[in-house]
Amino acid sequence: MGLFSKKEEGGLMDVIRCDEQEYLVWKWRPSSAANSTNKENSIRFGSSLRVKDGEMAVFVYQQKDGSVQDYIEGPFDKTIKTANFPILSNIVGLAFGGASPFQAEIYFINLSGNIQVKFGVPYFDVFDPRFIDFAVPMAARGTITFNITDYKSFIKLNRLINFELEDFNKQIKDAVVKYVKGIITNIPSDAGIPVLQMERKLLDINDLISAKLKARLESDFGVNMKGFDLANIEVDKESNGYAELRKVTADQTTKTTIAQTDVNIKNLNDMQGINAMNMEETLRIQREEAQRAQKLQTETNFIGAHALNQQSDVLKTGAESLGNMGNMDLGSGGGGMNPAGMMAGMAMGGAMGNQMAGMMNNMGQNMNQQQNTPPPPPTIAYSVSVNGQTAGPFNLQQLQQMVQNGQLTQNTHVWKQGMAGWEVAGNVQELASLFGATPPPPPPPIV
Repeated sequence: MGLFSKKEEGGLMDVIRCDEQEYLVWKWRPSSAANSTNKENSIRFGSSLRVKDGEMAVFVYQQKDGSVQDYIEGPFDKTIKTANFPILSNIVGLAFGGASPFQAEIYFINLSGNIQVKFGVPYFDVFDPRFIDFAVPMAARGTITFNITDYKSFIKLNRLINFELEDFNKQIKDAVVKYVKGIITNIPSDAGIPVLQMERKLLDINDLISAKLKARLESDFGVNMKGFDLANIEVDKESNGYAELRKVTADQTTKTTIAQTDVNIKNLNDMQGINAMNMEETLRIQREEAQRAQKLQTETNFIGAHALNQQSDVLKTGAESLGNMGNMDLGSGGGGMNPAGMMAGMAMGGAMGNQMAGMMNNMGQNMNQQQNTPPPPPTIAYSVSVNGQTAGPFNLQQLQQMVQNGQLTQNTHVWKQGMAGWEVAGNVQELASLFGATPPPPPPPIV
C-alpha cells in the first residue's frame, strides 16, 4: 500500500525542496514546525519531494539501533510513495501499518557545488635538520576548496543528525591547520628543503601539502579536495633563531666554497702536471725516434765501406793461404818448394787479383758518383722550450706533427744553431709555413 500516493487524500501538504543558492549540506524544515523537533521531523500527509539535478536528498530515520537512510538523487519531482523509499516502506509498514506520518530528518547534499574555507596557521617552530639548535618561527595562510562526490562515504563518516554546515566547516578548517602545520614542520627533513629557502619554494611546498592533504580529507571526512592554495609562508625574521641560522649557514657556505676552490685549484695543478709529463714523454719519444733515424741514415751511408772492409778481410785470408800453398806437402815426405802448390797458388792469385781489381773499380765508380752528386739540402733542426724544459732538436716533419698535436704553437719558443737567442715560433720566417699562410694586409681604400 502506498503512503501519501495521492495529494487529494487530505491533510496539509508540504513541498520538500531546497531553494538555497550556495550550500554543501542543508537541512529541510517545514514552515509550520515552529521549534519542535518532533514536528519538524514529522512528514505530513500529501507531501511531495523535489530534488534538482546535481542534488541528493537523504531521509534519515532515527531507530533504536541507530540511523538508516533513503537516498533520492535528482532530478526527482513526485509525491512521496513507499515504493520509492525502500527503507521507509519497512519502517511505515511495521510501525504504523502504512497509514501514519513518520519521523525523518531530510538533508539536501549539493553534489555539484564547491565550498571554500580560508585557513591560517599561527607561528610555529621549524627546525633545519642540519642545525637543530635553531628554531625558526613560521606562519602559513591559504584557502582550501572541496565538494562531495561520494555521498555514501560522506554520510557514513559524518553524523547527519542535527548536522550544521558551520560546525562541519570548522572541523575541516581545524584539520587543515593541523595537517599543514605537521607537513611544513617535516618538509626540511622529508623533502630536503632548507628552512631559509622555504619562502622561495612556496609552489613546491604547496604541491607537497596538497598531495598529502587530499587523501586525509577523503578518508577522515568523506569530501573531495578540489584545490589547495597556500597563499604564503611567513618567516619571523626578527627572531633569534632566524638570525643565528642565517649566520651559521653563511659560515658553512663560505667554508664549503673555500674547500671547493682548493679542490679545483689542486685538480687544475694536477692536470697541468699531467699535461707537462705527457708533453715531456712525447718529446722524449720523438727525440729517440730522430736519433734512431739519424743512426740508420749514417749506417746506410757507410754500408759500402763496411762491405769493402769485409771483402778485404776475405782477400787477406786468401792471400795468406796462397803463400802457404807453395810449401804444401804432396806426400813425398820431404820439404821444399812444391810446384803443384805453386801452380795452384798462381791460379788463385789471378782470381783474387781480378776480384781486387773489380772491387777497386766499383769503389772508384762510387767515389766518382758521390763527387758528381750535389750535397743534400741542409736539415732544419730546432730545439723547443716547453714548460721551462728544452727538447729537441726536431726536423721540419717532426715540428709539423707537433703543430698538429697542439704541442707547438706560434707562441712556443724555439732555437737552432746560428740564432742569437730563443724566439717565438711565429716570428721565425722559416717556420711560417707550419702555421698556415698569413693573408697580406688589405689594399688601401680607393679615393
